[in-house]
Amino acid sequence: MPAKKLKEYLDDHQIKYTTIRHSQAFTAQEIAHSVHISGKDVAKTVIVKVNGKLSMVVLPASEQVVFSFLKEVTGADDVELATEQEFRDRFPGCDVGAMPPFGNLFGMDVYASESLGEHEDIAFNAGSHTELVRMRYEDYERLVQPKVVRLSYGSSGWI
Repeated sequence: MPAKKLKEYLDDHQIKYTTIRHSQAFTAQEIAHSVHISGKDVAKTVIVKVNGKLSMVVLPASEQVVFSFLKEVTGADDVELATEQEFRDRFPGCDVGAMPPFGNLFGMDVYASESLGEHEDIAFNAGSHTELVRMRYEDYERLVQPKVVRLSYGSSGWI
């Protein structure tokens, strides 16, 4: 079952979603492989510090954050990967590293890769290492209101 906070939020907003159980996996690419979904269709949540403030970066499992580009689009002086110690207590009810990409539920800014919007659906960790939530990307963007930006290199340059 998805993390209680996420499930209540989606249900309260009458969002249609499905949950997908899978064998335990710790990386978004492993999860995508386990559930037979392309890494482009599974979103991963990366916790970063933007000028010392914890923020979420959400991008396809098949991509990596280009920190210099994130720094440019945020206008920050300093952007770096947060350590687990820095964020482990920010996501009650979630396994460390399996937090859903709903920064609005946890008081965090969210930066989402614009490449996520190229797909009708988004699938992401539901708070555990054994379950995904899949929902319409349009609903995700409406609920979370992320800052949609270019975050990584794609196979044909910036995406």
